[in-house]
Amino acid sequence: MIYRDDSGRYIGHDESNEIGYKRVLPGDFVVHLRSFQGGFAHSQYEGITSPAYTVFRAKEPTSHSDRFWKHWFMSEHFIAGLSTVTYGIRDGRSISVDEFMNTFLAFPAVEEQAAISRLFDYLDDLITLHQRKYDKLVIFKKSMLEKMFPKDGESVPEIRFAGFTDPWEQRKLGDYVVVSTAKNADGRFNKEDVLSVSGEYGIVNQIAFQGRSFAGSSVLNYGIVNTGDIVYTKSPLNSNPYGIIKVNKGIPGIVSTLYAVYRPQDNVHTNFIQVYFEQHERMNNYMHPLVNKGAKNDMKVTAENALKGVVTFPSREEPVIISEFFDRLDSLITLHQRKRLSIRQRSPVWS
Repeated sequence: MIYRDDSGRYIGHDESNEIGYKRVLPGDFVVHLRSFQGGFAHSQYEGITSPAYTVFRAKEPTSHSDRFWKHWFMSEHFIAGLSTVTYGIRDGRSISVDEFMNTFLAFPAVEEQAAISRLFDYLDDLITLHQRKYDKLVIFKKSMLEKMFPKDGESVPEIRFAGFTDPWEQRKLGDYVVVSTAKNADGRFNKEDVLSVSGEYGIVNQIAFQGRSFAGSSVLNYGIVNTGDIVYTKSPLNSNPYGIIKVNKGIPGIVSTLYAVYRPQDNVHTNFIQVYFEQHERMNNYMHPLVNKGAKNDMKVTAENALKGVVTFPSREEPVIISEFFDRLDSLITLHQRKRLSIRQRSPVWS
């Protein structure tokens, strides 16, 4: 529950109707019974709310901790139990308020309620802490991806590590990588070795990441991806209309023909290529001139065509330091993300 003016968006309403609004006190619970979506709102504020909502509170406040019930109403056990008092299939699932109020709930004495709520409040604070750190690092990384690489038409970035002053050079990507033609013709790899490309996690094992293999009946025509190879998604993704480019930082595997595989030359730091194309706008500007429009106006770039675009790279030493910087940044981002998820998953389960 938040104040309307703090919602960040305009919500039109007739102020003359507010006389019929319901009063909400700190510790109250508010729920829209006509379109329940899995949670009761706990209010920390005093105010009023639309008659479309149902407001309820403990009959005996001294016997109940509202924060205990806040966590209880968010528990999977409680939400699953609502199936006995929900009905309808339009606009979500509605709740019968009469049946809900007749639901039996087991609960401990108020002292134990308070202790339990303190535990979950502490866990929520930890989750929020890591979420905020994660969000700040993601924003910081986005800013660095813009400032540590030259803008279009320029040869030096806005921010640079000390000791580097030479202008960056414009060359074709094909001067740094070549198309890999290695296929799984001998059957050395099987469906358990199929890799996928994730925009957030990079190149991952398909079964480990998605829980199953989406490979066809045969993987003999799949491309081999060695550690350090570069994989490009030739098909566009929702997050990036021209696909993504990632380096295989894990064990070797195979990818379907939807991907293009490249082998880096000795004159490039492989991880730098991934970092270079992580900014979507830079990826789009690079790929757009290379696009072939299909019959249905689909955007496709062949493996060979993708190497004809021009990139602006620094000398050999600078890419290494830039790559290491972003590797450390990615490790921090992953750390806080994993801690947040780990705390949430390992929290005591209501039974």
